Amino acid sequence: MRIPRDTGAGELISLLRHYGYEPTRQTGSHICLTTATNGEHHITIPRHKPLRVGTLQAILKDVAAHLNIDWQDFAEQLFKH
Repeated sequence: MRIPRDTGAGELISLLRHYGYEPTRQTGSHICLTTATNGEHHITIPRHKPLRVGTLQAILKDVAAHLNIDWQDFAEQLFKH
């Protein structure tokens, strides 16, 4: 699957809420999200529109590793919503 090129931080945050991630704090232009699913996990998302492809891919890989699924399968599930 090809990663969408126009995904912004707000859209990604709303998609990640389906997986239990909630914003916990913001420092400058970076938003920290936390989940308690499968143990506590934190990720940081820069508040940009659009997110750079490499940044988005790194975030997806980090979340997929925490959820113990392949990152490409996770991306496919995430962007189907």
